[in-house]
Amino acid sequence: MCGISGFFQQKQDFLQKETLYRHILESMNLALRRRGPDDQGIFLSSHFGLAHVRLSIVDLVTGHQPMLKETEGRTWGILYNGELYNTEELRRQLKALGHCFHTSSDTEVILHAYMEYGQDFVKQLNGIFAIAIMDPMKDRLLLYRDRAGVKPLFYGILEDTVVFSSEIKGLFCFPGFRAVLDRDGLNQVFSIGPARTRGNGVFHGVREVLPGHYLVCTGDGIRQECYWKLESQPHQDSYKETVEKTQFLIEDSVRRQMVSDVPICTFLSGGVDSSLVSSICAHELRKKNRQLMTFSFDFVGNEENFKPNSFQPSQDRPFVQQMAAYLNSDHHFLECSTTDQAELLKDSVLAHDLPAMADVDSSMLYFCSQVRPFCKVALTGECADEIFGGYPWFHRKECFSAQTFPWTMDLKARQVLLKDDFLQELRMEQYVQEAYEASLAQVPVLPGEPAQEARRREISYLNLCWFMQTLLNRMDRTSMYSGLEARVPFADHRIIEYLWNVPWEMKARGGVVKNLLRQAGKGRLPEEILFRRKSPYPKTYDKNYESLLAGKVQEILEDSHAPVLRFLDMKKTRRFLSSPSDYGKPWYGQLMAAPQMMAYILQIDYWLREYKADICW
Repeated sequence: MCGISGFFQQKQDFLQKETLYRHILESMNLALRRRGPDDQGIFLSSHFGLAHVRLSIVDLVTGHQPMLKETEGRTWGILYNGELYNTEELRRQLKALGHCFHTSSDTEVILHAYMEYGQDFVKQLNGIFAIAIMDPMKDRLLLYRDRAGVKPLFYGILEDTVVFSSEIKGLFCFPGFRAVLDRDGLNQVFSIGPARTRGNGVFHGVREVLPGHYLVCTGDGIRQECYWKLESQPHQDSYKETVEKTQFLIEDSVRRQMVSDVPICTFLSGGVDSSLVSSICAHELRKKNRQLMTFSFDFVGNEENFKPNSFQPSQDRPFVQQMAAYLNSDHHFLECSTTDQAELLKDSVLAHDLPAMADVDSSMLYFCSQVRPFCKVALTGECADEIFGGYPWFHRKECFSAQTFPWTMDLKARQVLLKDDFLQELRMEQYVQEAYEASLAQVPVLPGEPAQEARRREISYLNLCWFMQTLLNRMDRTSMYSGLEARVPFADHRIIEYLWNVPWEMKARGGVVKNLLRQAGKGRLPEEILFRRKSPYPKTYDKNYESLLAGKVQEILEDSHAPVLRFLDMKKTRRFLSSPSDYGKPWYGQLMAAPQMMAYILQIDYWLREYKADICW
């Protein structure tokens, strides 16, 4: 994994101010250094500037980037962040066509594939990636993003110059690119956040390459092309065939994603998703007489403070212990303190360049920093709930029938602290409704499908495009902030494509949520794990954490220069701080209202300060 950034402009010569533009590239690398602490490089030509920081996972010696290739007096170039899981198949294919390779890296394979097949070469890739290709023959820049949007790639246009970066902070290294917030950006933060509309970079002028798309940048402007999208069609396989194919796809994805020249580990929560991934990994490593290393996450004091509720029915630790013994893994129990959780809210903002998922994000940031000294690569169970239908809104009547995003059905929790005039300007309900309806309009419809199944297809699409993307963003930023590569086998596009058309009666056969996944895991897991009721990412139940946050919010109220006060109603906020919290009411998804909302407000304030955002609305 790495960080990529750069710029392209066909109508001027960057070499005329070579010192300036080389300094910009070096600044971009410095901004993204945490994504790639092992190596860095830059390249500058008349129309292209390329910068790269590297986290060495495959081909540790010869994988330096930007990777350049000279042919017929012209220099081709590539920047690449990600992992390709069908490298060897493509390498053999290209060798048969006469291509010669000088490294064992997937980066070189990708560049040769583009040179051989042209811009649609990306359809042959199985992996997670953000790619920038410098094409000297057509004097153009191409920007690619993987199908599921696992790897980020932001861009913007400044006076005909295309600027791009793995993270938003890289764009701000280019002179003239400023942090500006308009009404749309404020709605993204207050009305939609911590989710983001696909392609929206929140700051004015910042965009993100859409998953499954690429950009062709020339002197005439930018053209967007879609190379992958979901297609709705009748499911033809029998239930037995569906289980067998699902099992094959999951196991094949995990095996492919184990490719690495450095040791790998897994995140193990004791739930069916991470346990299945860990089981497959452990099985494959045993063939090589190697032991799997696993990590679980919890909070200091939760053993005493935990109280079950409808969202979190049980603690993870007993199930983790059972799985670690079952796998004979080298297991590490990690715990985050309330102090670390609160302090890292700021680092979470720096990792995302945006307010994020509050303490769920800051604690994951902490856990990744603890895993990194042991391993550079971790496989996770992320995305299974979105793909197999594990969330409450797939089956709870009030969520299923809500004509809005089911993870934020009630906007009142978001409005309770905000000034009335600000709410009037935002028009929050209208903004959210328009975003929701715009997403539904993109759902691939299957003609003749029963109404209930059609609604489940809508829910699935919303999950893939919105909720899953938020979690993928979290996993990328929190892991890469410590130079850790987190892989997501369930987000393999083949799994997404296949499960998209599997009917609910197969996904939840017998009324058992995610039963198809459980059946596909038969023989890999103990029955108690296989059919464990869903329990989401752990949260702290220590009341001291809430008190700590309340104190920090109070400090903001007493600071007349606090930028978030422009939006907060002082009376409402003080009343909120003095009222008892509700740990059973969700604020976003399954995040509890009071602690997460206070943490989110703290993140917004720090974000506005740190990025010195101009507000123009």
